[in-house]
Amino acid sequence: MANEKLAEFLVNISFIGPVGWPEEDVAALIAKERAHAAVLAEQGHLVRMWRVPGRRENWGLWRARDATHLHEIITGLPFWPYMQLQVHPMASHPVDPLRY
Repeated sequence: MANEKLAEFLVNISFIGPVGWPEEDVAALIAKERAHAAVLAEQGHLVRMWRVPGRRENWGLWRARDATHLHEIITGLPFWPYMQLQVHPMASHPVDPLRY
């Protein structure tokens, strides 16, 4: 994947559950999610992540071959059944400082 050109997506994730679970089950799910996210970061798919203060929500910069590939990546997350997403495909800009 090192030489593969990947598309970038700005993804907003809000969490809608799990509701009513015992604390130890939620803690186990969080641990699985963090471990899986670490693998995705190593693979270059999860580039950046920001928390929205005071909410169960985050914004992330993700990379994938295309929207279908991003869908496959996101639906593999342990928290997938408890997420609502907004996905924004990103295009390059001629004055992006990282282009130089």
